[in-house]
Amino acid sequence: MTILVTGSAGHLGEAILRTLRGRGSPVRGVDLKESPFTDAAGSIVDPGFVRRQMDGVSAVIHAATLHKPHVATHTKQDFVDTNVSGTLNLLEAAVAAGVRSFVFTSTTSAFGSQLRPEAGQAAVWVTEDLPPVPKNIYGTTKLMAENLCELFFRERGLPIVVLRTSRFFPEDDDDPAMRSAYTLDNAQANELLYRRLDIADAVSAHLLAAERAPRIGFGRYIVSATSPFEQRHLPALARDAAGVVRELYPDCAQLFAAHTWRLFPAIDRVYVNERARRELGWRPEFDFAHVLRSLQGDRDFRSTLAREIGAKGYHDTVFDDGPYPVTS
Repeated sequence: MTILVTGSAGHLGEAILRTLRGRGSPVRGVDLKESPFTDAAGSIVDPGFVRRQMDGVSAVIHAATLHKPHVATHTKQDFVDTNVSGTLNLLEAAVAAGVRSFVFTSTTSAFGSQLRPEAGQAAVWVTEDLPPVPKNIYGTTKLMAENLCELFFRERGLPIVVLRTSRFFPEDDDDPAMRSAYTLDNAQANELLYRRLDIADAVSAHLLAAERAPRIGFGRYIVSATSPFEQRHLPALARDAAGVVRELYPDCAQLFAAHTWRLFPAIDRVYVNERARRELGWRPEFDFAHVLRSLQGDRDFRSTLAREIGAKGYHDTVFDDGPYPVTS
């Protein structure tokens, strides 16, 4: 099975290419940018380029996208062109070429305004059944592309799995307050409790989705590290998340103190990956318990794959205020 991977110069695309090449599996990477993992450089906005890449392809993993950090530097039309029209080009070419499996990398940003409860309310329990309410052009165009995917399954019978991934980027947070209050490692370790995903687990979810799409037909799945929290914890997470974590992991306080780390005082949402684990057979390895085991052994909690890829950034320009400019 030859897999076409879009966005091969990005974090996820490279991770998938590295993994498949390491297994000796046939894979083709495409991206706007030349890279060691890009076999063909070109734009998915160009239908002719996209059609040429489908020769001999049996599965597509569509990871190419304009991301949230591009909101401040690209127009809304740019987002529509890449995230919507580019996806449409790939779907049409995949159907014409007889592709048997299509995986679309979406985002938990599609939930948008649903993710921040009002003051005094409990944290949000985020499952696939929560209606999406995008709050910027990034989330809006990803949701539009998801709906195109569902349409192509209904009308053309193309098996498609949509993966709403949580944050797996290694760069500093886009929130200046978060960057000033917590070190990068501390913040990302905390996020594995409820809103983060190691890129190795992202890869395994995508490969399982490509394999199982023909049996599933169409499905949407949240892909995030397995959270230790239950719905009963939601009110307490909004007021005293650190207390909940210390109750669940009694050794956490000592391990964090030894590294001068701190727990977040409040948590506003919990991404629930139960459906992906049940229907895809996905078994993510990198969660908060893994973080604590790594601290006990004085090891980096990130996967080998995450460390190999490192940080790529999103822009060629270096900005004065933070790693990337985000306006909303």
